[in-house]
Amino acid sequence: MFSLNLQSSTPLVLQIVEGFRQVIEDGSLRSGAKAPSIRQFAHAHKVSVFTVVDAYDRLVAQGYFASRPHSGFFVKQRQISTKEIPGHGPNFSFDSMWYLRRIFENRALRMKPGCGWLPGEWLFQEGVRRSLRSLAADNVDLGGYGEPKGYPPLRKLVRDLLAEQEIAVTAEQVLLTHGSSQAMDLVARRLVRPGDAVMVDDPGYPNLLFSLRFLGARLIGVPRTPSGYDLVALERLVIEHQPKVFFTQPRLQSPTGSVAQLAHLHRVVQLAEKHDFLVVENDIYADLDPEPRPSLASLDQLNRVIYISSFSKTISPNIRVGYLAASPDLLEDLAQLKMISGLTSSEFSERLAHGALMDGRWRKHIKGVRERLAKAHEGAATRLLNIGFEIFSEPKAGIFLWAKHPDMPSATELAYKAVEQDILLGPGNLFSPDLQLSPWLRFNVAFCDDPAVFTFLENQRPSP
Repeated sequence: MFSLNLQSSTPLVLQIVEGFRQVIEDGSLRSGAKAPSIRQFAHAHKVSVFTVVDAYDRLVAQGYFASRPHSGFFVKQRQISTKEIPGHGPNFSFDSMWYLRRIFENRALRMKPGCGWLPGEWLFQEGVRRSLRSLAADNVDLGGYGEPKGYPPLRKLVRDLLAEQEIAVTAEQVLLTHGSSQAMDLVARRLVRPGDAVMVDDPGYPNLLFSLRFLGARLIGVPRTPSGYDLVALERLVIEHQPKVFFTQPRLQSPTGSVAQLAHLHRVVQLAEKHDFLVVENDIYADLDPEPRPSLASLDQLNRVIYISSFSKTISPNIRVGYLAASPDLLEDLAQLKMISGLTSSEFSERLAHGALMDGRWRKHIKGVRERLAKAHEGAATRLLNIGFEIFSEPKAGIFLWAKHPDMPSATELAYKAVEQDILLGPGNLFSPDLQLSPWLRFNVAFCDDPAVFTFLENQRPSP
């Protein structure tokens, strides 16, 4: 089939991926053929099982392989030509749901320092229960679909919450959605066409990256820095690619935890105006930020910025209530697209969220969560530094730390080893616009209180 060069400077994972790409594209390995099992390939080529797992996962992600439970890996039917770049273009095939289930959303594992949610006991459980009791007492009509834009009292509350952030909107400029993921999906489907250049944070938000790939966007990664963006690279990429839209998360970003400085926000708005592109601001962690900060939306007042946020992260992930705010014309288009794709959002969930937000203990609850996160940040950062990790940014707020160890070059291999120890890690390639191998890991500080996590990480360092 093909051979590996164990002495080459090219990583073995990339050799395996490139080898299979070539035999698939030249027809030597035909569509539907079964690939060698992971263990068979590892044994035949004298390489680590983890190396083969990593390569096969990348081949699935790039549309060359399909994984069938209990059966193995099979060559997938492809329509892209050899001239197309894997990972780009309208015919790119990416099995994002498989990738999420396989690597990221494994909730069954006992320790979850790589997950993206808060522990259940940190959420506003009592407020939700009180809101449920109130809804039951009000005898809510369950027979209708609700308003297309969402429950009006909650839209008015969002308007008032945005006003506190100096974002001036009317309730008619607010669209309630099934979590922030639906909001981003609606915006992406409204704005993006196959082949469009779309700028994204690098590293960035996995669900968004998967969605944009599915739409055929040409992803342009804008490097994140601890203070926001690499502004020189940002301007160069804008001039070179003339993007249609920039999806970004300035505040407490996932996965880096970084916060963009005011000067960086101003520059993004200036470039958007000068080069005629839109900006989609994902601000889902705003409630977790103890500092009052400006946003892209507050600087731009929804002229070129679409603002997205959510209550799911702080009330409960199971209450899928998010929202977006945009200019009136664009908001109407998005509301129509929401109706086409799913009629209305759940008024019952929106009423439930509204009741929790109107609860007199809500602000006290949020203050307590922020304090717990600050303490968790201090503990997690100290433990990581003590075992030799480098930390990208220390915001002391929000959920995430982004860290790497100089002696652990493959976060993906580390993640697979961790699964065997009942630990879920967040490997860096999941957050990469082009799924490149990475030594970086995302740590959720709220789930970094188990010493076994750090014992495992320390034991992965090579012996001196």
